[in-house]
Amino acid sequence: MRTLANAVSFAVALSVALAAQAPSRLADARREGTLTLYTSLAPTESTPLAAAFEKKYGVKVQLWRGLSEEVVQRTITEARGRRYAVDVIETNGPEMEMIARERLLASAWSPDRLNLFVVGYNTAKVKRAEIPATYEGFTDPKWKGRIALEATDSEWMGTLIKTTPGGKGMDLMRRLAALQPSLRKGHVLLASLVAAGDVPVGLAMYNSNIETLKRKGAPIDYVPVQPVVARPQGIGVAKNAPHPGAARLFSEYVMSPEGQKLFESMGRVPASTSVKSALNDFPFILIDPVTVLDESAKWEKVWTELFVRR
Repeated sequence: MRTLANAVSFAVALSVALAAQAPSRLADARREGTLTLYTSLAPTESTPLAAAFEKKYGVKVQLWRGLSEEVVQRTITEARGRRYAVDVIETNGPEMEMIARERLLASAWSPDRLNLFVVGYNTAKVKRAEIPATYEGFTDPKWKGRIALEATDSEWMGTLIKTTPGGKGMDLMRRLAALQPSLRKGHVLLASLVAAGDVPVGLAMYNSNIETLKRKGAPIDYVPVQPVVARPQGIGVAKNAPHPGAARLFSEYVMSPEGQKLFESMGRVPASTSVKSALNDFPFILIDPVTVLDESAKWEKVWTELFVRR
């Protein structure tokens, strides 16, 4: 089973091995002149990332951004219709694994950043001291009407159920569900609603989305309520990329120290352990995208029964 450390080590080793080919790869990329990126990375980060690459190499990046499931659907639908438009795919780890199983990647995908599930709150609506130390604290009836979840976070729930000591995870989720937290589709949307004060507390939010808004002065912050669940995000070159040289160059740039530091500077958690960041300077449980995909039907059924069909 591939671990994050092994995957990142492989990607780094591959980058080193390809370094000698850099001049010819750059020549190929510049001759192609452009590449198309499908990503679920928010525009506030994907646009600066594309601009940095364009400035460094003179190769244009055409961005298409959607939710992770939309990235998968578009990639697979186009491939089945023999319309090969995408060069690079960058999205959630489980979705990257899904695309890989369709044999639509030129090689194995690599983790490039992490999404850490934390508790986010509006600082004008909730005081830091009010946030419980564990998720158990959110089962108190006083939180009814004040908490929300992203509508598709069954993998977060499944991880907590499996890792809660004493096998008490399912009971915890039942008691949280009894408070009927509101469901909002999209982590970016949920972060925006918390920042606006429409939702006081989000129980499973990406700390990177919160960091982006916080740096802009929004009244939002987060607490790494334990256990923190971390999901690797990934990047891969499309098997039938129309601009393979530019696609490989872009993928290598994202995985390079420069690309990883750029992620960190924008409030995104870099996958590379060589880039130190306060954004992940606390314990977290790293989920395996392969396991998430294999168990998705099981946990989606539980999620629907608990939080959707109420």
